[in-house]
Amino acid sequence: MSSTTTTTTTGLQPMTAETILRLFPDIDTNNDVLSGYDEEQIRLMDEVCIVTDENDAPVGKASKKTCHLMTNINKGLLHRAFSVFLFNDKNELLLQQRASEKITFPDMWTNTCCSHPLAVSGETGSTLPDAVEGAKRAAQRKLNHELGIKKEQVPMEKFRFLTRIHYKAPSDGKWGEHEVDYILFIKANVDLEPNENEVQATQYVSADKLKQLFGNPSLKFTPWFKLICNSMLFEWWEHLDEGLEKYTNEQEIRRML
Repeated sequence: MSSTTTTTTTGLQPMTAETILRLFPDIDTNNDVLSGYDEEQIRLMDEVCIVTDENDAPVGKASKKTCHLMTNINKGLLHRAFSVFLFNDKNELLLQQRASEKITFPDMWTNTCCSHPLAVSGETGSTLPDAVEGAKRAAQRKLNHELGIKKEQVPMEKFRFLTRIHYKAPSDGKWGEHEVDYILFIKANVDLEPNENEVQATQYVSADKLKQLFGNPSLKFTPWFKLICNSMLFEWWEHLDEGLEKYTNEQEIRRML
């Protein structure tokens, strides 16, 4: 793994779908690829993600479906994402198992919440501070949507931004991920009402318990979660209550390609 310093980009192109068509003229926009999937998950594929360059500067927007097709990922299409790691007062991490209805990475265990800031007011940002704020707002939205966690239980000021990772991972032959992923930690005791169309199971784990789960061949984990765990998660976890500041607000993007 190597890290590459990000640079500030000025004169950004307007965030439009037309921009993406200019940047990727042979992009795949075929709607037939969604045939046969869960209706609610198909609807969510219309959400509009923030398309970025490799330095995380927004260059346009495209549907979630467009961003997650491997045909487009292999042409270089990259979008912004976030991953929330929520800990309770025992410093246990909340995991979720993705629902079978999910189009990408169904049935896999992963961190508390993984999703995307959308190309909507309040969730975008061309500077890192603005983009972090947008990721935190998106995290509140998705924690509620996926797990029923009320916004009041995860206030913006309690989220801590650590770093960004740039990674690429196939889900199957058709779908995959290619993201600049914002890593957010939060320590909060929350009430859960999981959305069964999104989440089929949850559990809190200690660091030792998580390592044991990784040794269970019957369990499958999302690739981004495994990348984060195999690099920095357990070190960050040890400093959750003291010393985490030295790991927060990292300006560089960690390349995990």
